[in-house]
Formats: sequence, structure tokens, C-alpha cells
Amino acid sequence: MYNKANYNVKIASHAKENLESFYRYIQNLKGGTHQCAKLVDNSAIFTEMMSRQWMKVQAIDGLHFNLPLQDVWITDESTSESHFHLDHCGALPYMTEMVGYDGPIYMTHPTKAICPILLEDYRKITVDKKGETNFFTSQMIKDCMKKVVAVNLHQTVQVDDELEIKAYYAGHVLGAAMFFIKAGSESVVYTGDYNMTPDRHLGAAWIDKCRPDILITESTYATTIRDSKRCRERDFLKKVHETIENGGKVLIPVFALGRAQELCILLETFWERMNLKAPIYFSMGLTEKANHYYKLFITWTNQKIRKTFVQRNMFEFKHIKAFDRSYADNPGPMVVFATPGMLHAGQSLQIFKKWAGNEKNMVIVPGYCVQGTVGHKILNGTRKLEMEGRQTLEVKMQVEYMSFSAHADAKGIMELIRQAEPRNVLLVHGEAKKMAFLKQKIEQEFSISCHMPANGETVTLVTNPNIPVDISLGLLKREVSLGPLPDPKKPKVMHGTLIIKEGSLRLVSPEQALKELGLTEHHLRFTCSVTIQDSHKDQETLNRIYSHLKSILKDYSIQHLPDGSVMVESILIKISAPSEDQGTKVILVSWSYQDEELGSYLTTLLRKGLPQSTT
Repeated sequence: MYNKANYNVKIASHAKENLESFYRYIQNLKGGTHQCAKLVDNSAIFTEMMSRQWMKVQAIDGLHFNLPLQDVWITDESTSESHFHLDHCGALPYMTEMVGYDGPIYMTHPTKAICPILLEDYRKITVDKKGETNFFTSQMIKDCMKKVVAVNLHQTVQVDDELEIKAYYAGHVLGAAMFFIKAGSESVVYTGDYNMTPDRHLGAAWIDKCRPDILITESTYATTIRDSKRCRERDFLKKVHETIENGGKVLIPVFALGRAQELCILLETFWERMNLKAPIYFSMGLTEKANHYYKLFITWTNQKIRKTFVQRNMFEFKHIKAFDRSYADNPGPMVVFATPGMLHAGQSLQIFKKWAGNEKNMVIVPGYCVQGTVGHKILNGTRKLEMEGRQTLEVKMQVEYMSFSAHADAKGIMELIRQAEPRNVLLVHGEAKKMAFLKQKIEQEFSISCHMPANGETVTLVTNPNIPVDISLGLLKREVSLGPLPDPKKPKVMHGTLIIKEGSLRLVSPEQALKELGLTEHHLRFTCSVTIQDSHKDQETLNRIYSHLKSILKDYSIQHLPDGSVMVESILIKISAPSEDQGTKVILVSWSYQDEELGSYLTTLLRKGLPQSTT
């Protein structure tokens, strides 16, 4: 059943598909889901009813742009990419080359450089190794990247007359940015992933008091407050050193960009200070390319690295060499950085299988592991793992978790809210129970509304935009003729057709709009079904409905049509196809938009059933 509301809907359309698309949108409205920010895969798609013929779509992080294009009418759009991790950029080529998005894609210079490398590696694994066929190609990645517009930090980019974006430093990984998006008088900050704590190679995230209508923030560590970074580093180095001294091997599963560079710098400095000889290796391929870009974009790193860059580039490692898979079988101690970080596949998992049986060895997991991965299992105490082919792997090696994650903890999230001063907060990219706890803390401390929608759920936020609209004299005269003059201190609802032309908005009567634009009027009818219990034959049931409504709606035109159906004003009432249960009748109630209120009333009335005395 539709929510009871008044909708004055007359659609001007040049093509059938336009009408069908808009009809689906109206159905959404009738269901009460006014789209403001729709969460998909823990990110966001913004649908803005701004200064365009129908609507403007602003998508953040291409991976999450999986709203079917035929469901919205897109006239102007842009996409902002926060950083190069695949859970944020992995579907960009799909969106541009397979779905058909043809607008600009905004990202920082480091993200633009590194993104295609990760996308190509992703394609190789998915297509060449796993055999996926319906996937984007290398050429699609190149064509996608041609649409990218690189932006600098704090640079205000005027996308069009209404839309502007601005990037802020996010820490997290090289080139990561938070985006401030302003459309007309309304604004959003989308954080992507960020880190409020500086580390050995990146600075802390920062944003000014931009006071957006909504701040959409990640909440990976919603209930965690990390200990001192220096203590954590000391414990990490101590465990690595002790394992090496005892002749063991240390496996550090990492993702190719971010924590790998952070921990490489930490071990490089320690090895140099302690004059250690045990070899340190990192996975070949991606990390080598990544280090090249860290050298290239040295200005995006922290102040210490930038200051010492002339004397020594910290990303030119003396003690850390490229790894070959044959080295895993070498005797003696060693440290190996291998991808991926959750031990769910790839080289890190292969090395783990070889070393797991030796209690002298150690695996140090420096970041978050998703449930179901080998990393998550061993961190939760599992010591017998069922591997491929039903083989059992006994884990005797030492397992340590030391969080070097580049995500903001609970304290950092609260600090960002304090900096930005948003009117509303929306939590994404986290676990439901932890997000609920943080939501409560945010609402208590800042006295603002906080939301944590599930994937696919729509959140409606009330803002106060100031949009001037000219109203035609004819429409004003018609409104005045319908009743007494409205109180100037109270808002007045007016029904008409909004015409957007040359940057100005006018509200006119539907008839005037159709005449001005030379368009055809289309009418919508809404239908719902009501199930009642009645043992009579169909025709007798309709006769009973006619008599019942005639006795209640004395001031309305009620007709009994030749085909047996009942008409109340423009509302048509008839019985659906015969039910298997003779005592159950399915009544169809159909009305035009003018009689929305009456239609809702009739469906409520019929749901109560027919009185026994009615004949």
C-alpha cells in the first residue's frame, strides 16, 4: 500500500522510455523513499534535486555506483575517487566503459598514477587466473583513465554552475583525499578512508570547518582507541628481533601499498641501527612499482621524509630486497613482506603454508582481517585449518596481531567531526554493533543526528536550501480563488509544474507548462489490492460494495458500471481473477493522482470488510 500523500503529477515526455523511467521514480516517492543519500556497499550515491531538468547524480568512489542507469534521469554528473584501494576504485572501468558513464572523474595525482596499476593487476588475477569472461579489458582501463581529471589539495574545482568539489588530505595511503562536495546551497563531505594519526611516511588527515549538511565517514575502528604508536612499534621490533635471534622466520602479510612502506621504513631504520644481517624481502611486482611512486610523489609524505629527501630518499631501501618464491625454502632467519594482507590468497598464503609447522617462526598480522579469511581464523585461535583439497594445516608458528592499520580509530573519527562541524553524520565502512556504539557517542557529544544505514538502505535528511522560484500570475490567481488568503507567517503548499530554464525556476500551472513546451500530457493511475472475506459470488460482492459505499459517501458520485465494476469519482473498484478460496475476494482499487486521498480512504474502508447487514 502506498503512503497516504498528495502528489500532483503530470509528466511531459518526448519518449516512452523517459516516461517509464520517471514513473519508476514516482513509484519510489509513493513508497515514501525520497532519495537523498543511498548507501550501496557501505559507500554512497547522492541524488540531488538541483538546478537540472530532472536530477543530478553525484557518485563517490566508482566501485559503489551500481544504481541501474535506467532508474534515474541523468543530465549532469561527476565522480570523485578518494584513493586507489580496490574496494573504492575497483569498478571504475566497469562504470565508465560497460555501464556508460561519460562524465569527469576527479582524483588526486598519486591516485591517478597508481590506480591503473592496481586495476590491471586486478584484471589479470580475475581474467587470466580465475577465467572470468564478463570483465573489463586493459583497453577499457586506459579509456577509463582518460576521463580522469587530477586535482590538487584545497583546490576548489567548479564542475558546473551549481556543483563544486574540494579535496582535503586524508593520510591513509599516498594520495588519499576526502572530498567536500557542494551542490547549490547543500554540501557533503565524503571521507573515504582516512587516518588522523601521522605515521613514519604520511601525515595526519585534516579538514577545515566547512560545516557540511552531512559528513559521511568510515567507521572501521568505531570502538577502538589505539595505544601509543611508539609502544606498538617497540613491541613489533622486539618480536621480530627475538624471532630472528632464535633462528626463526617472520612473515608479515601486507597489502602492497600503505602498511608495507610504513613497516619497511621501520625495519630499515632498526636494521641499520642494530647492524643486523638477516635478510628482509618484499614481494616482487606491485610493491616495487609502489615504491617508485612513493619516491615520485614525495611531497605527499610527512614532513620528516620531505626534509631529509635531498640527503636520502627513505624509500630507497638498503636492507630490503625483492623476494623470489624459492627463497621461502632457504634455511636460516629472514623477514618477508608478502601480499595480500589477510592471508586469503597469493604469495602470503603460500609462504604461510610452508612456515606454519615450525614453532620458531612467527606471523605478524598488522591490519584488519575480514571474517572467513585465514588471517581472521588464526587471530581467533584456530590452530588446525582446512585448506584446499580437504587438507588440514596445523599451525605451530607464533601468531601476533599488531595494529598498524591506516584507518582512524574512534578518537580520530570524533576529532574529524570536531574539525568539520557537520549538521549530520552518516557512518559507513564498519561493523553494525560497533557503529551503533559510536553513533550513540556522536549524538551524545555533538548533539547532532547520526545515521548508520544498512547496505541499500535510503536515508532522508532534511536540509534548508534557499532556492528562489518565480510563480506565474495565473497560478497565484487560481490558488487565491480556491480559498481565503493564506497567513503570510505560515508556509503555503502550491501545486504546479516547475520549469527550469536558463538557470531560473518558474512554477506555472500544468496546462500552461504543456502549452509553453508543446508537450503531450500523460496521466498516471495507482492501483492496489485489498483482500476481504466474502462468501458471495463476485457480482453479488460488487453489489454489496456499491450499496455499502452509497450509504457512506453520500456527497460523491458513485456509479455501477455495465461490466459490474464500481466507480467512485475517478476511482475504479473491481474484483481480480477468481481465487481458489471461494470465501476470499481480491478487490482492485485504482485511482488517478487527483483522488489520492479518496483512494487511500476507500482502501482503508474496504480492508475493514463489508457489514453483514449489507445486501
